[in-house]
Amino acid sequence: MKKYFSTFFYSFSKPVLFWIVSIFLMLLSSNFNNPLVINICFWIFCVGLLGLLIGAFFQLSQRKWLKAFISLFLFGLSIFLLIVIAIVGTFIADERPDTWAKNLTIPKNIQIDNPVDLNFGSNFESQRPDSITNRVVTKTEFQLYNSFQRGIYEYDFWIGKIESGTIYLKAYEITHNEALSANDLSRTSSIQIYNSSDSIKKFSTKDDFTIYEGDWGDPYAARFEVWFKPDNGKPERKLFSKNYKIEGWMR
Repeated sequence: MKKYFSTFFYSFSKPVLFWIVSIFLMLLSSNFNNPLVINICFWIFCVGLLGLLIGAFFQLSQRKWLKAFISLFLFGLSIFLLIVIAIVGTFIADERPDTWAKNLTIPKNIQIDNPVDLNFGSNFESQRPDSITNRVVTKTEFQLYNSFQRGIYEYDFWIGKIESGTIYLKAYEITHNEALSANDLSRTSSIQIYNSSDSIKKFSTKDDFTIYEGDWGDPYAARFEVWFKPDNGKPERKLFSKNYKIEGWMR
């Protein structure tokens, strides 16, 4: 094994050839709509880059300056091109319009509310409108608010007696029942709650959360579910659900 390792890296052509093959495999993988194949080919390319670097040091140890320079140049060029491709890809992704909600229809046979706009003070702190702050709530209720940008929201939740735990949101596009911002919504929308009395108590988000699916100007209907995770280890349960017309955040 050691002999093979030495033979491979003392040779100038073998690491370069492996690097060329790895590039070909990575380009070929882009024709497959298979993330596993793409990831495998990408890691083979990374191994090819590492081989170039190790080969360059072997050439330096043998005082083969030109071959070492070529290997280092190919390695540096590859890293530079990867950075350029990543930057360009990010800009292209940001400029590409999000068409996720373009063909969605808003059902007309169910109750769908609009989020209430928040007021913002001089320090850009969100404030609930007086129409919400001063109203008397006598039963479990949920209110969604538009925050400082469309696609970014806050909420209030009113509930009576309940043990200590955490509430969080799940959201779904209504017509296809597709989960929205599933990766982080439960975390960004969580609120610690506890109410030992029989009276209704309001709990509010201290920060905003984002719905990423869709774009500004393309409203669609979403079902927001309030889920509760008790601190005592009992099973989580759904407390409430309500439909809203929302927009996704324009990335």
